[in-house]
Parts: sequence; structure tokens; C-alpha cells
Amino acid sequence: MGQENSGAVLASDEPGLVERVRNALRQVVDPEAGINIVELGLVYRIVSLESVMAVDITMTSPTCPMGDMILDEAGAAVSAILPDGVQLELNLVWEPPWSPERMSETARSHFGW
Repeated sequence: MGQENSGAVLASDEPGLVERVRNALRQVVDPEAGINIVELGLVYRIVSLESVMAVDITMTSPTCPMGDMILDEAGAAVSAILPDGVQLELNLVWEPPWSPERMSETARSHFGW
């Protein structure tokens, strides 16, 4: 689903930090869709670099009325699990544009597709 850790230097010695971030983001639900943002394919990238955890997220549409709330919840969820000294860089991105093809099989099943 476009999430990666492109061989970057981990933000800490803690193994599995990128996966822990992904799991934290699974707790953030798009209220309009009723499913988490990871399964929806809204999380484009998770990369751990030195003392920064970079996360790129998109929305289903630039006019998404829940965008600010989703970003706030994503930031809070990730910040809560980051080790001391690791800063979150949460980026709202629009390229590539989101499309239903980015959804996981779980999300497609949720919508009956």
C-alpha cells in the first residue's frame, strides 16, 4: 500500500518502530468510511530517519470535511508511541491522487467490493 522504510536509518534502536507506527495509524478511523486510514490506503509512506519519523498521508479528496480531524488523530496516535527524542513529521500529500485501488482487501470487503 505504498508504505515503506526504504533502508533508512531507524529513528531509534527500537526494532519494529515503523510497524508500531503503522499499527497506531490503524486506530485512526475515517468516520465517513467507517474503516481505518491504513486499510483505506490513505497512508502513503512511513519512514524513520535519525530522530524523525516521517509519515505521508492523503485524503480521499482535497475537500474531505474530516481531513483536519483525521490528521489530528493520526498525529496524536503516532506521537503517543514514539520514543523520547523522536519527532513526528506528518505530511499531507496529494500526489499520487488517492483512488479506490489503494484500498486493502479488508477495505474492499468492508464496502462489499
